Amino acid sequence: MGIRLPSLIANAKQILTLQTRLSKNYQTGVPKGHVAVYVGEELEKKRFVVPICYLNHPSFQDLLSRAEEEFGFNHPMGGLTIPCQEHVFVSLFSQLQGLY
Repeated sequence: MGIRLPSLIANAKQILTLQTRLSKNYQTGVPKGHVAVYVGEELEKKRFVVPICYLNHPSFQDLLSRAEEEFGFNHPMGGLTIPCQEHVFVSLFSQLQGLY
């Protein structure tokens, strides 16, 4: 009745790998396959985490074009900033959740 050292080591490696992956996701706050965007009025922007598949939708493409026109590549929040009111974005986000 000995302890199987190789199986313990394998389990420990799996746990450490999982913890590393989870901590990386929490550090950035953006899970794989998603992108963070900032939406709202000038001083009060709210951060949303959006699945990448939403970026191809024509309505979202329109918002991205507006962001490009207004900010170019210089986004003041350090992330993608979308120039629209929060309630408009939430409405679009809700519609897209029903499609995907």
